[in-house]
Amino acid sequence: MASGGLDFDEGDESKGSMWVLEQKLDQPMDEEAGRLKNMYREKKFSAVLLLRLAFQSLGVVYGDLGTSPLYVFYNTFPHGIEDPEDVIGALSLIIYSLTLIPLLKYVFIVCRANDSGQGGTFALYSLLCRHAKVKTIPNQHRTDEELTTYSRSTFHEHSFAAKTKRWLEANAFRRNALLILVLVGTCMVIGDGILTPAISVLSASGGIKVDHPKMSNDVVVLVAVFILVGLFSMQHYGTDKVGWLFAPIVLLWFLMIGGIGIFNIYKYDSSVLRAFSPVYIYRYFKRGRKTGTEALFADLAHFPVSAVQLAFTVVVFPCLLLAYSGQAAYLMQNKEHVVDAFYRSIPEKVYWPVFIIATLAAIVASQATISATFSIIKQALALGCFPRVKVVHTSKKFLGQIYIPDINWILMVLCIAVTAGFRNQSQIGNAYGTAVVIVMLVTTLLMTLIMLLVWHCHWILVVLFTFFSLVVECTYFSAVLFKVDQGGWVPLVIAAAFLIIMYVWHYGTVKRYELEMHSKVSMAWILGLGPSLGLVRVPGIGLVYTELASGVPHIFSHFITNLPAIHSVVVFVCVKYLPVYTVPEEERYLVKRIGPKNFHMFRCVARYGYKDLHKKDDDFEKKLFDNLFMFVRLESMMEGCSDSDEYSLCGQQTQQSRELLLKDNAHMSASNLDLTISSVDSIVPARSLTSSGQGSNQTEVDELEFLSNCRDAGVVHILGNTVVRARRESRIYKKIAIDYIYAFLRKICRENSVIFNVPHESLLNVGQIFFV
Repeated sequence: MASGGLDFDEGDESKGSMWVLEQKLDQPMDEEAGRLKNMYREKKFSAVLLLRLAFQSLGVVYGDLGTSPLYVFYNTFPHGIEDPEDVIGALSLIIYSLTLIPLLKYVFIVCRANDSGQGGTFALYSLLCRHAKVKTIPNQHRTDEELTTYSRSTFHEHSFAAKTKRWLEANAFRRNALLILVLVGTCMVIGDGILTPAISVLSASGGIKVDHPKMSNDVVVLVAVFILVGLFSMQHYGTDKVGWLFAPIVLLWFLMIGGIGIFNIYKYDSSVLRAFSPVYIYRYFKRGRKTGTEALFADLAHFPVSAVQLAFTVVVFPCLLLAYSGQAAYLMQNKEHVVDAFYRSIPEKVYWPVFIIATLAAIVASQATISATFSIIKQALALGCFPRVKVVHTSKKFLGQIYIPDINWILMVLCIAVTAGFRNQSQIGNAYGTAVVIVMLVTTLLMTLIMLLVWHCHWILVVLFTFFSLVVECTYFSAVLFKVDQGGWVPLVIAAAFLIIMYVWHYGTVKRYELEMHSKVSMAWILGLGPSLGLVRVPGIGLVYTELASGVPHIFSHFITNLPAIHSVVVFVCVKYLPVYTVPEEERYLVKRIGPKNFHMFRCVARYGYKDLHKKDDDFEKKLFDNLFMFVRLESMMEGCSDSDEYSLCGQQTQQSRELLLKDNAHMSASNLDLTISSVDSIVPARSLTSSGQGSNQTEVDELEFLSNCRDAGVVHILGNTVVRARRESRIYKKIAIDYIYAFLRKICRENSVIFNVPHESLLNVGQIFFV
């Protein structure tokens, strides 16, 4: 395949003067990036607001953990209780598991590793990407680091953190292994999104059978399926209107189970409190028992705010301890009721109110997990690890509330299949436990890197954290291995399917980017064509969409060599996602000029974070042109600056010029744009500033009028339809991955034209084939 691209891996000496010229004509956007920072600061919460956030977090974060008392003891003793001392041992294991994993590890350690309030495996991965060059799509630039949300710390060159960083960056295999680790955790969270609704709703529905012992189990399953269908069918409405109910329901649920626990401890057997001694865990394992309590935990990696620490320590933790202790006290005298211990232990007078609240709490837990699944898939999509799917924004007030129709129906089908297929809590609990334990292991391994690269902890502290975490989690993992054939295989199969989809998509995306990088057109070739680019320049603006943030894409040369005309103004538009949770609106767009002025070629880079919604935005084109016009105005003002500072424009000069511009042009709608002009263009000495002022203003007016007329003449969106194929001599697995799986995913995923909201009559697709 012919290519005008240059090899940028060579030394500067071997590139010659033409390379230097090209760098001057199409520089990276150093000056344009992040000089004019917004006033973003971390919010300081008052005590009242903190309590309010802690209350709201109950429904968002702890719903699934809160419903675990419905099924944990049954999953621990699926074949019945042989010795009452086993109940004490299991309770002791539950108490210390809750203390070590959710309380100490997650709430007080992992929670601190959030990315500006955002949690999850991809949030941890984004933190690592900012502190080490481990991102596999190399589209980052140093200008991105000047964003106000691009927070990162520095470390000494000879520190252990620096050595770890170099070790990670040195080998592509290690970077890929880290990505696969993150994808495995993500796939298990998706599995959690299938299994949590299944086990929570089925366990809650089981309460009907306790009051009606002769009722068939099929009726319970049918009720659970009916609730699940209703739950998934309502997802497109979002939770904006009913979300305020979630926290009160979960708070009432916790208070109920805590109160019932106190009642049962007092009524049946207060001696269960001796389970707070860890010696009973030792005796429990000494008798050869297995844990069985893996399903105790949900994925606690989604922490939206630090207020969850308060919610857990004040409400969740004590209420769960009381609930489990109360069930254990009941089982000490009623061993035969272990199958439905929760409902059997409820006092008769409050049975039906508790049943109703349990069902509502199960729905809230399911909703929270489904929402978390949508969120993590959106993050994966933003980082190039998931095919383009439709993302619907369900709330005008809360940006984080999204709905993904395709994923919703896939989750519903799989959830119903699991519920109706297994028909009992035990096997679903085994599946659920497998997913959760693997997520915990992934989180521990990622936290090890976070503690080294981000927090700069001493290596001894890192070893201690990793050791104690793995001791507890590997204990659960060993129990999971014995239950693979009893339902534990379900999340493994689901995760394997999603992992293949995500990794193949990411592999294809990386290859496409690398090919476009290596085949980009040299500026020397563009300059050789002259201002007309060797074609007829017709009125109008052509927006050429590309994944490259620098250089001219190969698709452009393909376009102008096959068509007789090109638009008077060409703008290369690059939309890229950064490893930050959000990019403030005023820092989102970067604009610069490519080549001499009479070529009328520009570049616009729109930057998004993984939580930003690049939805069908009717204002995208308008914002792009507002930024373009603002750039021309700033450029004209800065043409007269002195060239004594090595051809660079300092931030203070730019800020002063920008303030002057905003005073003179208060009518401009895009007044707060993060724009600075390139140092490439004409720079005249300071002594000629006065004499050139009038000419600059006239040039500015002429160019603005020219751009406005071209915009009125029509805007055409030029999108590349790049097809990736495996080479004939490629191995069979590569041909399957590229020619079948990746090609199929490309065929069924959303087109870029739909994502960018491009009108069909203004769309021009340019096809090309790359072989890898």
